[in-house]
Amino acid sequence: MNDGTVLHDISPQNADASTNDPRSIEDNGDRVSSNPNDSSLPAVDGGKDAWLFLAACFIVEALVWGFPFSYGVFQEYYSTHDTFKGSGNIAVIGTCAMVILGIFLTRPGNPSLTKDQGIMYLDLPIVFGLLRRWPQYQRLSTTGGLITMCLALGLSSFATNTTHLIVTQGVIYAIGGSFAYSPCIMFIDEWFNKRKGLAYGIMWAGTGLAGVILPLVMEWLLNTYGFRTTLRVWSVSLFLITGPLLYFIKPRNPNTPAHSPHAKDFAFIWTSTFGILQACNVVEALGFFLPTIYLPSFARTLGASSTLGALTVILFNVASVFGCVLMGAVVDKWHVTNCILISTVGSTIGVFIVWGFSVSLPPLYIFSLIYGLFAGSFTSTWPGIMRDVKKKRDNADPSMIFACLAAGRGVGNVASGPLSEALIHGFPWRGSAGFAYGSGYGALIVFTGLTAFFGGSSILGRRVGWL
Repeated sequence: MNDGTVLHDISPQNADASTNDPRSIEDNGDRVSSNPNDSSLPAVDGGKDAWLFLAACFIVEALVWGFPFSYGVFQEYYSTHDTFKGSGNIAVIGTCAMVILGIFLTRPGNPSLTKDQGIMYLDLPIVFGLLRRWPQYQRLSTTGGLITMCLALGLSSFATNTTHLIVTQGVIYAIGGSFAYSPCIMFIDEWFNKRKGLAYGIMWAGTGLAGVILPLVMEWLLNTYGFRTTLRVWSVSLFLITGPLLYFIKPRNPNTPAHSPHAKDFAFIWTSTFGILQACNVVEALGFFLPTIYLPSFARTLGASSTLGALTVILFNVASVFGCVLMGAVVDKWHVTNCILISTVGSTIGVFIVWGFSVSLPPLYIFSLIYGLFAGSFTSTWPGIMRDVKKKRDNADPSMIFACLAAGRGVGNVASGPLSEALIHGFPWRGSAGFAYGSGYGALIVFTGLTAFFGGSSILGRRVGWL
């Protein structure tokens, strides 16, 4: 539920009854009635309004993150056309815009592409903190963020150098995207309780879908009409598609207070539950993004064309759509460490056994599907982490727990950039090890597998009673 949300005035004679009503949902120290007989508010965990809200969030998720998904295509275009050809700052544009997963035409060994993914994660605690401090602006945030993104895309179409692109397509778009996306996370706790994990999983599946479709669309537009027309077309399309959805992205309870009493409560970060789960989250992030960046170049060492190499990332994104939804459904029913264990086992086996022994394209494609299904669903365990942390610290704001988890993932992601560069420098083990381990990517494969394995260490913390 939205922090500080008030359903209705509770008279003294009814206060105890309301507090003990099992049909109420507690979140952020406040109570929001989910009584199905209360006609003043729509139903929780289902009903037309809840599903329309989730559908709108799914599309916003796909479109806000979809454009950064496509930056690999833009980078290739900028690097090969006269206006920006030869510039040394082209990758910085993507660093600011946070290119996440699914990058087409990724250049081997370019660590800046992993930094892209970390920055948007890292700014979420700031954005969430501001919107929690002044919750009356939460719904306006989506509108303002959308307008900012569209203006950034429109302005970037007039760029004549990479500095213009960094400011518009990079920084301004990223800021707008953060503010447009954040209310989706904040409001989802109000609309879903028992199905919260499933709701998050469905929403996050939008990123995988975007990673399949939008890069292909952007590549066709760029090759056919050039970058100026492409950016203008996407600016208008983004507004026309997303604008009508803003009506549905709203809190379940419209009576939002002027200030949130728990906006600055970060005491949960000192609990052992959050500490262990966050540490595993960071470790997993150190290696998670590397396959989607290096698989296309690895596929080319097996004789694949650029198109067939890019297919590895497409398959990853397709599988992650299903993985996110399935994991979201499971985390509502099982303990979060069991869900993380499923992701860990599948990812680790996929990396060490399937990728590690891939010497042709078919097993590599199988690995892409396995990795997308298991590793791609890791963040869908976050609702379970939010639930367990809140049990330890009742006043914790779930959206701030989410923001801190996102920041932790960003830290691991940014650190993975220079680490991955060192791991493939000089292509170690080439010719001295068997199968894919001797391809020059062996150290990278082992690193990815180890981070996937140790990212599931939270199960041990539960066994010894620390969770």
